[in-house]
Amino acid sequence: MGTQLLRRKNIDELIRASEDPEHRLRKSLGPLSLTALGVGAVIGSGIFTLTGTAAAGKTENIRSILHAPVLDLLLHGVHAGSTMGRPGAGPAITLSFVLVAVACSFAALCYAELASMIPIAGSAYTYAYAILGEIFAWIIGWDLILEYAVSNMSVAVGFSAYMQDLCDNLFGWHLPPQLAYPPFPAAGGPAGWFNVPALVITMLVTWLLVRGVKESAGANTTMVIIKVAAIAIFCLGAAHAINSRNWHPFAPNGFPGVLTGASIVFFTYIGFDSVSTAAEECRKPQRDMPVGILATLVICTILYGSVSLVLTGIANYKTLGNDAPVANALKALGYNNLRLIVTAGALMGMLSSLLVYQYGQARIWFAMARDRLLPGVFAAVHRVHKTPHVSTWIAGLFVGLPAGVWDIDTFAELSNIGTLFAFVLVSAGVIVLRRTEPDRPRSFRVPLVPLTPILSILCCFLLMAGLPLETWIRFVLWLVIGLVIYRLYSAGRSELAKPQPALVRGDS
Repeated sequence: MGTQLLRRKNIDELIRASEDPEHRLRKSLGPLSLTALGVGAVIGSGIFTLTGTAAAGKTENIRSILHAPVLDLLLHGVHAGSTMGRPGAGPAITLSFVLVAVACSFAALCYAELASMIPIAGSAYTYAYAILGEIFAWIIGWDLILEYAVSNMSVAVGFSAYMQDLCDNLFGWHLPPQLAYPPFPAAGGPAGWFNVPALVITMLVTWLLVRGVKESAGANTTMVIIKVAAIAIFCLGAAHAINSRNWHPFAPNGFPGVLTGASIVFFTYIGFDSVSTAAEECRKPQRDMPVGILATLVICTILYGSVSLVLTGIANYKTLGNDAPVANALKALGYNNLRLIVTAGALMGMLSSLLVYQYGQARIWFAMARDRLLPGVFAAVHRVHKTPHVSTWIAGLFVGLPAGVWDIDTFAELSNIGTLFAFVLVSAGVIVLRRTEPDRPRSFRVPLVPLTPILSILCCFLLMAGLPLETWIRFVLWLVIGLVIYRLYSAGRSELAKPQPALVRGDS
């Protein structure tokens, strides 16, 4: 049984299998499209929201031990009804973004090496299958399904709210509450019959993805250009209102405040890994995948840092601890036209994030089905568009229907822990592959192995420890459900269930 769990796919065989005409995806993406995919995923509405929260900090009442960070429980213990303060970074939030970029760069380098070596759809799932074994591949694939789905449920709900607010402000029109809100809202939130806009936008994005990768990438690039333009207009337009006194003191809570800010904004960076899901549709993956992943990290750091620097310059950081700090700061200045542009940028940010994550989720389902770990229908490729259309449509329904029924915001941290877990396995994969196949050609090499991957793993575990115990419990339950499905269904149907020498390594 242990040997079955650790059976691996041969990398060369993986690449040959991806060329099978029945399951072959169209190669149409270059470095610019890949970078746009990454920026589209990373720069969402969070650039206009979390920047203020992280700068101001916040104080939270811990109603239950389940809501306490695991690290706090381990070090100090948290009692029901206690108060947990999160000191803000102040204007030094810009340094928090740089700190997070450095931490993420360790994982990004690991992704770049594996994506250029194994240019196959599936991202961390495929890497785990080729390096660590089938059980690790299943775990990370099941984990990535949750990560992408929950992320997009939250984004779809958020897009619905922003769109209705924009229509109300511009035209004085909005949907009836019954069609605008879910039947199971968050505590105190408005209730309705179904959140129709959340489902509609998800299905429109799904239709675009089915039409073709080139078309989807083109639409995403357009949206990325619009939202980057909105960010640039905000920075240039609001720069005239900067009062340098708002930058003093620059780090009111010292380095602990900068670290706290980093823990809050780290999750705005989650998404650069989605670039690696496009490896199989990349024209020159050995060259373009590292460019796309690393360029995403650099561009997003510059954008986040610029917004945070201007924001803390036009308003005192203590006033930014609200859901829409940029919009509210502009409102206080009387910059209503600029506020409208920011709203448009937030909408484009959410829409492009929705598109990229739906793209990545469908590729995970497709890769797992091609390996027979999921039903084969998910591996079907459209005869004309050469996209995994069945996986894409089902992934759309998998996100759109729950987004219409629940307020998913409370589940967002499930996406965070899932992504961090994927980072850990990818970083470990670099170390293992350097030992098992040291002579395999690498067009991009992670420097200072094993130090860099180890630093990546340590950073991920530290950030995972900062998540609430409730999130850990949900994550473990999801993995247990996945392991039961694997044992009852996938293990016996796997392509490697009957080992063949040409496909399997290390099963001696």
